[in-house]
Amino acid sequence: MKKQSNRLEKVNEELKRELSNIINYEVKNSNVTGMVSVTEVKVSPDLRYAKVSVSILNSKNIKQTLAGLKAASGYMRSRLAEKVNLRVTPELVFELDESLKYGEKIDKILEDIMKDLKED
Repeated sequence: MKKQSNRLEKVNEELKRELSNIINYEVKNSNVTGMVSVTEVKVSPDLRYAKVSVSILNSKNIKQTLAGLKAASGYMRSRLAEKVNLRVTPELVFELDESLKYGEKIDKILEDIMKDLKED
């Protein structure tokens, strides 16, 4: 059982690396703006689907960028098939990774608390 999950981890890392390159250097969709980073890839155990978490910074419109990624997913999938040797190339499902935004919010709250403590 452990071997299988280890294999999935390797597939996840490989897909993450390749998708990052494809998104940043090959996708020519005008809706994809800003800096897009692939933060995590989770492949289903049957390798049919891959949930791709992305963080998007400095984008004109985050929803539009996400839609652009979804529109380009067929192209990305075909490029993955060429680069990664898998029997089945997973269908890509994109979702926004909110963890950076959440981290910024926490930092701001902590900063405010520190200011209040210094004033007292």
